[in-house]
Amino acid sequence: MDDAALPDDRAGFGDLLAADREQTVRRIAALTRDFTSIVDSARLSATDDEHDPEGSTIAFERSQTTALLDSANRHLAGVDAALAKLAEGTYGRCENCDEPIARERLQARPAVRTCITCASRRR
Repeated sequence: MDDAALPDDRAGFGDLLAADREQTVRRIAALTRDFTSIVDSARLSATDDEHDPEGSTIAFERSQTTALLDSANRHLAGVDAALAKLAEGTYGRCENCDEPIARERLQARPAVRTCITCASRRR
């Protein structure tokens, strides 16, 4: 990303990050409700996860919801970190090599922390 273009882009990236944050917070709330519902319904019925055919489904749903909730919370932390970097004036730089992250990559994934070169090396 060209540093000279960054000040003009800050508002746009700030808007993208704010929208991403809002959507993620809503997703976390929905997943939390889903998880609570799964736990409550399991508590209300006398299921034996090991022997009841429905028990394994409930365990799977609980596990899947937990994984999605963990992922959403990690994403929210990444969005918050990106917003902090935006406020500090360090947004848009790779945290590994400190090179600019391509504008297109930031537009596609506003909370991304690494440039495409560093991201491809980690695989």
